[in-house]
This record gives sequence, C-alpha cells and structure tokens, in this order.
Amino acid sequence: LEVREEENMLLGDELPDLECETNAGVIKLREFQGDGWLMLCSHPADYTPVCTTELGRLAILEPEFTKRGVKILALSCDDASSHEGWIADINQNAGCSVAYPIIADASREVATALGMLQNDGTMLKGLPATVRSVFIFKPDRKLALSLTYPASTGRNFDEMLRVVDSLQLTAKRSVATPVDWKSGEECVILPSVSNEVAAEKFPQGWNTVELPSGKEYLRLVKID
Repeated sequence: LEVREEENMLLGDELPDLECETNAGVIKLREFQGDGWLMLCSHPADYTPVCTTELGRLAILEPEFTKRGVKILALSCDDASSHEGWIADINQNAGCSVAYPIIADASREVATALGMLQNDGTMLKGLPATVRSVFIFKPDRKLALSLTYPASTGRNFDEMLRVVDSLQLTAKRSVATPVDWKSGEECVILPSVSNEVAAEKFPQGWNTVELPSGKEYLRLVKID
C-alpha cells in the first residue's frame, strides 16, 4: 500500500461519502454526519497506551461536543471485534462509557482515502501506520480543521473544544480569534471589515490597539 501525497485532505475539501465498518455496524460518513459538525480522529491501533488514554478523554468530553452540535467518530486500524474488547479497557481506565463509533480500518482503505497514513516507513502488521489526525468538518461537509500529531504524542481534546468554539463563532461573525482565545473573550475584527461596516456589525463598539506603526488593524471586540 503506497502513501501518495495527493491523497492528503486540504482545508475546504469535502468529506468523501465512504462506507465504513465500525464496532456499531456499517455507516456512511455523510449520513453519519447529518446536518451538523463532525470530528474524525485516527489512531494507529487498538490496545495501544496513548490511544487508550485519548479515547477515554474523548468519551468524557463527548457531552461538550454534543452541546456544540459535533458528532465524534474515531478510526483505528484493527477489526470491529477487536474494538469491542479494547473499548472495555478504555472504559475501565478512564471511568467512562465510550458511545461514539470506531471505524474498523484494518485494510487502511479509509485512512488512505483521507490521507491519514505515515510516510516515514513506519509499519504495523505489514501496512503503513496511521498518524494521529484530527479532522473537523462543517455542516456543508467542507474540511474546516486538520491537525496531525506523531504517534508518540497524545492529543489535547480540550483544545479541540476551543477550536470548535472558534470555528462556529467565526463562521457567523466577521471576526477571528486571537492567540489563546477562549469562548467569551475578546475577538479581533477582520481587516477586510471597514470601520463604517464594523459600526453596523458591532454597535457595542470596539477597542483599537495603538501600535508603533500607527496602523489601526488590531481591533478588539467582545461578542456576547
């Protein structure tokens, strides 16, 4: 199985309508997503220590994703029966109950289609290993976020919640979120929005930061 660069998904690409086997039965990706948001996370294999901690934390945080209209879907490169046994370990370790489905991708077909494979020669059971990818798809099925971690580094799913809050806010308002932003904090008005238009969009007003350049591009606004 050859890993080809052109298979990597780019921001704005559409979620392919793949049919996938999971521990909860066969699903089609687009049907599973429905009309909301979707977060898809890949894992190298079942019964691996980092993945076990990640999926436990994700199960604990699932109600927070649900509040935001985000469905969770995981992928691991073993079969569905293996997933069932592994889930028992995840639940015991994290004190949780995994409810989201896990794609069974022993053949790497789904991981290949989504560009989730390592390209450094790392192999598992004779096939390329997956990286720790995170994809977030908008309701229009377009890829809004793509993050890739090495197999040695566990992900921070609290950060994924922060990112979802930013994506959902900036999809509706003419703002971007600055460094370390959290929901409820000040945002920045987009440079493409003139002060005249900003006055209509943000009648509550904003704070323009004075900078040595004299340019008034850093405009902070609180969104209720």
